[in-house]
Amino acid sequence: MGVFSQQWWIQMQQEPDSPAQHQQRSEFIRKLVQRKSREHCITDQFVHPAPKTIVQFWHDLQHLPSDIEECISSWTHWQTSGFTHKLFDEYAAKTFIGCSLGERYVRAFERCYHPAMQSDYFRLCYLLVEGGGYIDADDVCVGTDIGWLFEDGCLKLQPLCYDIASGSMVKPSVFLSVDAYDPSWIFYFNNNPLVACTGHPIIEHALNQATRILELADDGVLPEIQATTGPGNLTKSIFDLGMTLGDGIENHLVILSDWDSLAVSQWPLIHRGDARNWRLSNQKRFDPGQIDPE
Repeated sequence: MGVFSQQWWIQMQQEPDSPAQHQQRSEFIRKLVQRKSREHCITDQFVHPAPKTIVQFWHDLQHLPSDIEECISSWTHWQTSGFTHKLFDEYAAKTFIGCSLGERYVRAFERCYHPAMQSDYFRLCYLLVEGGGYIDADDVCVGTDIGWLFEDGCLKLQPLCYDIASGSMVKPSVFLSVDAYDPSWIFYFNNNPLVACTGHPIIEHALNQATRILELADDGVLPEIQATTGPGNLTKSIFDLGMTLGDGIENHLVILSDWDSLAVSQWPLIHRGDARNWRLSNQKRFDPGQIDPE
């Protein structure tokens, strides 16, 4: 999905939830990521390692852009270190969902009208069933050790913070400081990367929530991507479970405060200038025929 945009915050407030509820979630995430003590306590539920599988998605592998292929190759080399790399396209993802989860989830996947939305939904399906690590296809691996991400089954994920006033992201070194706060900051979790064990409760909740939203959308309605299947959906899922588990939610996840030391989202890329960029196609029907082949 890439980084947060002001459009997402505006559209999130158009949902049935009130702005106050969205702000409540942001404040919950802020307190969670700014905990003074981040000592990781592994419970029996997550003591077993996540599968050493790196999963990625590109909707049309017959027309894989050369620059995306280069990004993906930075992850395939981990196969020489005991990892498995899997790259899915739309057809393979739909087949996996049908065989693993059934027709209900296939129908929800079919309602994902843009490749980015398909990617969002598929990663939840795959990780729930198989576990492992999902990485966006436009990320380039720059780290020399990713093995520790898979040492237990907790959900590893990246916190982000967006400043509405300036229209820009806030650096982790700033927003992760204890008690750092500005009323225009919005705290949330990205859905890239996601590393988790099979059947992780947060992944399960996020998938169920996305599926319900897609099912309930009226015919012809194209739900907003971020809130339906992306970071908005994941953030709400963590908040929902946090309200039930209290401080126990901390034992379900590991906050990656320095993901940029392991991977960077590559800019510019060819697809960012056309309809394959979800920011240009949010709530619009995707037409691959309008894209010039590279």
